[in-house]
Amino acid sequence: MARVYNFSPGPSALPLPVLEKVKAALPEYAETGMSVMEMSHRSAMYLDIIHDTEARLRALMHIPDSYAVLFLHGGATAQFASIPMNLMVNGVADYIDSGNFAHGAAGEAAKYGQVNIVASSRDDQYTYIPDWKGKLTPNADYLHITTNNTIYGTHYIELPEGSAPLVADMSSNILGEVYDVTKFGVIYAGAQKNIGPAGLCVLIVRRDLLGKAQPITPKIFNWATQADNESMLNTPNTFAIYVAGLCMEWLQQQGGVEAIAEVNKEKAALLYNFLDNSKLFKGTAQKEFRSVMNVTFVTGDKEKDAEFVKFAAQRGLVNVKGHRVVGGMRASIYNAMPIEGVKALIEAMKEFELKA
Repeated sequence: MARVYNFSPGPSALPLPVLEKVKAALPEYAETGMSVMEMSHRSAMYLDIIHDTEARLRALMHIPDSYAVLFLHGGATAQFASIPMNLMVNGVADYIDSGNFAHGAAGEAAKYGQVNIVASSRDDQYTYIPDWKGKLTPNADYLHITTNNTIYGTHYIELPEGSAPLVADMSSNILGEVYDVTKFGVIYAGAQKNIGPAGLCVLIVRRDLLGKAQPITPKIFNWATQADNESMLNTPNTFAIYVAGLCMEWLQQQGGVEAIAEVNKEKAALLYNFLDNSKLFKGTAQKEFRSVMNVTFVTGDKEKDAEFVKFAAQRGLVNVKGHRVVGGMRASIYNAMPIEGVKALIEAMKEFELKA
């Protein structure tokens, strides 16, 4: 069976050259006589892999030595609790509620201290990024944002600035858009969009923010303890880290984040241009805040939406069904989605529109 164009929001498509490398090395990695899945995480051969992966991430994102890089368990969701446990020194944090995961992060943090929702677009079904200016709490321990909202198809076009460290869930646009790491206190991301396989979380934390964990913090969630143990307090997700390193190597071969970001903009522009001129399909996010990674759209008729999802799948364009909480359609066009896939989706939409 030929490979399809996979528009899944996550776990998402991986670059084919990466999958081929994994396939070739699955029974034996680099003449070690064993698979990466069989290696001790404390062996010299595996330490080379994890150190190489960290070095590639630092190079791609220009991460200074003043930041620690951690490879953690539980995806981004585990960090919803880890963040307040590690950063709530005064017991107060600001959250901007711009989508489902931002809302969930705030709810989890409220178990550990006072959470101020300083801005929200929830009442308008998260179709835009709410205005936070002039609303931040002076004594907040941190300000939390979600840079790209996977379900609703919006992203920040301007980063908030304040005295509190900026903490960002960057799960769905890390390595797909260019960011200055030094503007953040913490960046964290589930791996299953642009980094690699599911089950891994990458966390980038400014070193001066380590060592402030609440006494109740389990050691597995304590960032300082994890940093002291090079992410190997216990056995990490060794295979996912290895594949993430291969994805980062592939991204470097494409020219890095700066180069892939331009490709991503081109893909998104093609799709949004079609939506803006279509008589049937309409984008759902406000134009100013449209995501480059997740394009959400509807026909205005739930039955037609369902028909198009089937129509697309028959043409090898899969996982375009929208999230269950919003319906409609969504095309997730992360780094591994080639521009040919986006063009094929547009052609299918044109064909469906003529028949509708």
